[in-house]
Amino acid sequence: MKQVRKIIQIDEEKCNGCGNCVTGCAEGALAIVDGKAKVISDNLCDGLGACIGECPQDALKIVEKEAEAFDEHAVEQHLAAQAAEKPEAAMACGCPSAQIQSFTPCAKANAPGRQVPLHGSALSHWPVQIRLVPPTAPFLKGADLLVAADCVPVAFPAFHQEFLRGKTVMLGCPKFDDAQAYVDKFTAIFKTAGLKSITVVIMEVPCCAGLPRIVEVAQREAGTRIPTRLVVVSTRGNILQERKVVAA
Repeated sequence: MKQVRKIIQIDEEKCNGCGNCVTGCAEGALAIVDGKAKVISDNLCDGLGACIGECPQDALKIVEKEAEAFDEHAVEQHLAAQAAEKPEAAMACGCPSAQIQSFTPCAKANAPGRQVPLHGSALSHWPVQIRLVPPTAPFLKGADLLVAADCVPVAFPAFHQEFLRGKTVMLGCPKFDDAQAYVDKFTAIFKTAGLKSITVVIMEVPCCAGLPRIVEVAQREAGTRIPTRLVVVSTRGNILQERKVVAA
């Protein structure tokens, strides 16, 4: 039943799709769709505005308009359905996460027909996408975890040597992927994997800001205080910022 009540309204012109508001909504009423935050369903939004403080673009506000009444039962069902989803299940592209692989990184290799030595890959496992790595993956146990935005390996030429060597990597995009699914995945990992450290590497662009926020929220939900470092890389491949992150 519709009624005039307070509800969240999103200015899509201001929204950069960072996903901060998604992780700030306890009811799971928000999602990133086509690079913009959306209210999934009016009856999931309580209109209290807890998500507003998470938005760096001032794209969210509370308005009073006709909308479906807030439904706590619908919220419970929605959150239960989200929890039951298995993001590590086989993807349509035919890359099932069940094909877990661990291997010894290469030292260096020569390109066929070339005399120029190339640095070898520092990758020690597969898969690498956040959506595909199960929390129980053996390569996560006691690891130094590298959480990197998808664009970083393209922009930063020494990614393997400077960041990846000796670490377990998970790649993802907080703008186009499901931020809440990321939070759930990392929460499960932080609770069970016994990580030694976390390094989060993002680009300078605003949409990347959601990734360290996701890691922060997951640490809070997991009740862990794993030493965390944040590195920000420019679109020209330079390190702009590097600092320790103190868990809240």
